[in-house]
Amino acid sequence: MPKINVALYEPEIPQNTGNIARLCACCGADLYLVGKLGFALTDKYTKRAGLDYWDSVNIKRVNSLEELQEKFPQANFYYLTTKSKKLYTDVEYKEGDFVVFGPESRGLPQEYVTRDTAVTIPMIKGQRSLNLSNSVAITVYEAIRQNGI
Repeated sequence: MPKINVALYEPEIPQNTGNIARLCACCGADLYLVGKLGFALTDKYTKRAGLDYWDSVNIKRVNSLEELQEKFPQANFYYLTTKSKKLYTDVEYKEGDFVVFGPESRGLPQEYVTRDTAVTIPMIKGQRSLNLSNSVAITVYEAIRQNGI
C-alpha cells in the first residue's frame, strides 16, 4: 500500500485524533501532530477512540508546519480547506505526500489555504464543514485509490 502522511495542525478534539490514529494504523500512514494540542494524548477519549491500534501507528510530534516542510523538502503538501475551489480528487498523490488538516474550530491559517496546493472536499452549499476524521479518511483513501492497494 502506498504511504501517505497525515498532518494535524493543532487538533482540538481527542476523539477525532484517536479515530485518525486508528485510520493511520490501518493504512500504514504516519501521523504528524503539529503545534499545540487541545488535549493530552493520554486523554481517555483519545485512547478509547484509537482502541488497541496505538501500538500500530507511527505518531510524530513537530512544533510547526514550517518545521515539517523543512524535514521533508521533496514531499508535496496538500492543505485541506473549505476555502479552495480545487477538489481533493484533482491532484495526483504520490508516495510520501502529506495531507494537512487544521483544527476543528478554525481550520488552517490563511497562509496555507491560499496556496496552489490547497484542496477541498465538495459539500452542499451553505454547510460549514465535514468532521475532521471523516475528511482525513476521504482524502487518504483517495490517495490510496489513485496509487493502488
